[in-house]
Amino acid sequence: MSEDKLDYKRAGVDYSRLDPLKVMAQQAARDTARHLLNAGFQEVAASRGESAYVIDMGDFYLASITECLGTKSLVADAMREIGGRTYYDQIAQDTIAAAANDLATVGARPLSIHAYWAVGGSEWFDDERRMRDLVQGWKATCDALGAAWGGGETPSLAGIVQSGTIDLAASCVGIIRPKEHLVLGEALRPGDAIVLLASSGIHANGLTLARKLAERLPQGYATPLPEGRLYGEALLDATTLYSPVVQALLAAGIDIHYMANITGHGWRKIMRHPAAFTYRIASLPPVPPVLRFLAQQAGLGPDEAYGTLNMGAGYALFLAAEDAQRAIEISQAQSVPAYLAGRVESGPRRVLIEPLNVLYDAASLDLRG
Repeated sequence: MSEDKLDYKRAGVDYSRLDPLKVMAQQAARDTARHLLNAGFQEVAASRGESAYVIDMGDFYLASITECLGTKSLVADAMREIGGRTYYDQIAQDTIAAAANDLATVGARPLSIHAYWAVGGSEWFDDERRMRDLVQGWKATCDALGAAWGGGETPSLAGIVQSGTIDLAASCVGIIRPKEHLVLGEALRPGDAIVLLASSGIHANGLTLARKLAERLPQGYATPLPEGRLYGEALLDATTLYSPVVQALLAAGIDIHYMANITGHGWRKIMRHPAAFTYRIASLPPVPPVLRFLAQQAGLGPDEAYGTLNMGAGYALFLAAEDAQRAIEISQAQSVPAYLAGRVESGPRRVLIEPLNVLYDAASLDLRG
């Protein structure tokens, strides 16, 4: 491998080390489900290993998730020095989207959102403009999702969080009612269509790689992309909110067989379902310019680019072939472009991206204990 080439592992993120902890935690957590029985409820066991955890409350289901932003705030801080804008209104949406988009994969509508804003020192809050943008962006995203902002925590963690920086996370609780709207993949079958929903850009995954590339570019984040925008500005486009699309699909009576939020692990997430299916991709959505630039400048081949970044597809829907076109129209009515990309087939668990001659086998995505 060339020393000039960048990939996610070299940038500092190695999923082969991260994923075993997730599996270990799932194995330990499974035993704790018995405590729900003491309150008269029970878990939906099939939700373990999915993007959100589901509890059967009797007349409805309750789903919950916690997610962190990652390092995208560091790009915002760097761009503040270049253009003066804080971008923390968009960073707020990124943080909530990390949780709300996961929550939507099981069919849940967000009810409440809590904030976790940990800083390296209390002086972070002296910047009134940045603080106001974060608060206003957080509220605006809650409003867009129709969810209450329930509260949060703002610890000052000198020695843990780097001075002058902030670690952002969100937890989200949602409701699934009627219970028929629960989506956990039991209906997934050969012949289903794969509909991909467009991303707005890099979203919040792959930023460590994007930041490492900025260090190599002569103008850093101020490097212009071919269409004229600055590299750092394009990286900060806010993550698309997919919950309104999912809720519109369910309200229209679309029978969604499964959903996957394409975040870390890139298009390997298309095979998140644990069963043995082959996911054949025949058509690709447009790649956002910033992702095309990142892949080219980092020297990523198609297998690495699509296995790390969303490459234009932030969400995957699996549904009956006869419902695909209607689902695309409903998504587009919510201002989210959608594309019929392929189909589910019988066969080994793998993703085949035919236009790129790329294959991801089951061993490349192991997220379940």
